[in-house]
Amino acid sequence: SNQAAWRKANLACKIAIDNSEKDQLLQGRDILRQRKTTKESLAESASNITESLMSISRMMSQQVQQSEETVQTLANSSRTILEANEEFKSMSGTIQLGRKLITKYNRRELTDKLLIFLALALFLATVLYILKKRLFPFL
Repeated sequence: SNQAAWRKANLACKIAIDNSEKDQLLQGRDILRQRKTTKESLAESASNITESLMSISRMMSQQVQQSEETVQTLANSSRTILEANEEFKSMSGTIQLGRKLITKYNRRELTDKLLIFLALALFLATVLYILKKRLFPFL
């Protein structure tokens, strides 16, 4: 964009110089006076062009500096994103391991409850059998 602006400014200055030279040629002034005016206008336009070029150069240097800062920021952001991605990958593995362990413990809890229920049923059946034999030996 800076190069395009520089080209446009340069082209505009050249067109302005050409137009001023055409106007001066068409006015029919004295040749010496015309040359003097042309030289003065050329010097003025050259200084204008120089100022424009210096301004464009300053703008380009500012743009380059901003671009460098932007690249630096992007590099830092990319590094942070990569670190976060690695962290998420490791956390994903940990979460999957935790899910497997919770599922395993849930199955063990169910198995333990079933075994406790069966043991309690066996115990109660044994107690009832013993009571039946002691209290009601004739049945």
